[in-house]
Amino acid sequence: MVVGFNKEGKGVTCEDLKVAGAMTAIMRDAIKPNILQCIGGSLAFVHAGPFANIAHGNSSIVADRVALKVADYVVTESGFGADMGAEKFFNIKTRYSGLIPNAVGLVATVRALKNQSGNFKVKPGKPLPEGLVKEDLASLEKGMPNLTRHVQNCVRMGVPVVVAINVFGNETENELEMVRKAAKEAGAFDCVISEVFAKGGEGGAAFAEALVKACEQPSDFKFTYELDQPIKKKTEQLAKTWYGAGKVEFSPAAAKRVKAFEDAGFGNLPVCMAKTQYSFSHDPSLLGAPEGFTLPIKDARLSAGAGFVYMLCGDMMTMPGLAKKPGGEAIDIDEQGNIIGMF
Repeated sequence: MVVGFNKEGKGVTCEDLKVAGAMTAIMRDAIKPNILQCIGGSLAFVHAGPFANIAHGNSSIVADRVALKVADYVVTESGFGADMGAEKFFNIKTRYSGLIPNAVGLVATVRALKNQSGNFKVKPGKPLPEGLVKEDLASLEKGMPNLTRHVQNCVRMGVPVVVAINVFGNETENELEMVRKAAKEAGAFDCVISEVFAKGGEGGAAFAEALVKACEQPSDFKFTYELDQPIKKKTEQLAKTWYGAGKVEFSPAAAKRVKAFEDAGFGNLPVCMAKTQYSFSHDPSLLGAPEGFTLPIKDARLSAGAGFVYMLCGDMMTMPGLAKKPGGEAIDIDEQGNIIGMF
């Protein structure tokens, strides 16, 4: 773990600061995955939960390897949009694990695709706009390019893609058919209805069966970039292929840091992009599938221990935000010693 650089440009590690042993002692048990059981009886491995908008957004390789020992099929989550979690799974996690995915399960909702049209304003804690819960084919069609690009991005990696339409019960057949058609035209192997919201595990049977069939299909996995490419080049390839950017603009500070990383011997690390989860771009207001925009890289940082360098796209904070009243304020212990306020 590199915490900074000395005047000669050499990385200063936790070992240099003589704290590596203490950190290892504190984190000793954290390396062990938590094994939970779903209501339906299947196992869920909970280990590492980094946000994909500021980190790699994937569960741990340790958990995946343990799961593969006890199951025929393992579904591992890649958080937020596929332009973040899935991209980082493919280009970062897969490189370190050596585990190549057999299929991609891409989850979409009619509501979210309508919202990508830009025709609605969703406010936390407020009822959803009427058009999101009633048939609105015009808004759905306008927002559909967002799904199309996600599918095409994953298909480009050489792995079969299954789209699951996660339904809430108020979608119409016209809307569902529009999503099915768009997914197939974009290159998805299949597109199925997922009713896990209403029926739990039973409602996901069609999705599971489609994924099993997809795993049997031929695949030709390939990375988006090669590690020996310069950091700027790797960043540009991600921005142009996954996001639809026309060009990438590095600030003087970011360019200086990138050069320092490469001079210090970290140029061959994969790139982790820190950007908003609300858009393919750096701008949350650019919905749908924007193209040709300039992606600004304001800063660059090094995560040598994790094994990547990351670019800060636009005005991106790297500390997850909390609500005005964090949930932790309600947690306490009552007079009988019981924990309260947890849920």
